[in-house]
Amino acid sequence: MTDVLGWRRKFGVIAPSTNTIVEPDFYRMAVPGVTAHFSRIHIRDQNLGDDDAMARLLDQIRDEIGAACERVLTCEPDYMVMGMSAETFWGGVAGNQQFVRQITDITGLRVATGAEACQRALELYQARRIAVVTPYQPIGDDNVGLFFGELGFEVTAIKGLRCPTAVSIAHVTEDELRAAILEVDSPEVDAIVQCGTNLSMVRLADEAERWLGKPVLAINAATWWMALRDNGIRDRIDGAGALLREH
Repeated sequence: MTDVLGWRRKFGVIAPSTNTIVEPDFYRMAVPGVTAHFSRIHIRDQNLGDDDAMARLLDQIRDEIGAACERVLTCEPDYMVMGMSAETFWGGVAGNQQFVRQITDITGLRVATGAEACQRALELYQARRIAVVTPYQPIGDDNVGLFFGELGFEVTAIKGLRCPTAVSIAHVTEDELRAAILEVDSPEVDAIVQCGTNLSMVRLADEAERWLGKPVLAINAATWWMALRDNGIRDRIDGAGALLREH
């Protein structure tokens, strides 16, 4: 039987309980016949004030993610989407591959991660020198740099906003993000990548591509693009960047 609303695909999405941005972002980029069904990872301690606190938050995610996957499986999704990004960069390329295997072993489904989505998009654009904006502490930025560096990308600059809590990531304004983009940009940068699914940057990234004249990858848009294209859904979406509009 085909789901009445998700007649093309049903996506099971895993996101932290503290995240207020990725769910509305995915809904805003929805296409007919594709539905997203969220399962939340319970974040009991949302402190992100330093490297140790960020590591503890990721430990919470690792402890809870299996149960979150099992819960969303009860709606019988066709594909998994990770509505969080830090864990997908952790440990570099091998860490991302291990994470994907973990989710696939639990669910039996293919999975879109922010890290792999950004990799695919950068390769599509033939970008080699990149700059990155994150909400993370230095330990998070180090793992993002490790992931891209192992793939052969040159990371020219990383701006970590060092948000103090998981919820406060969603409080970062467009003005603050615009300043961060301009801080990391330079003539030698081929593309800019934004990490952190609780940062609201899909709309700003779409605008920034026009005034910078280069790809600006908002991670929620890139992850959604990967999920759609992996499932043979070629619909083009306006207002979320050139990746979804043109590719």
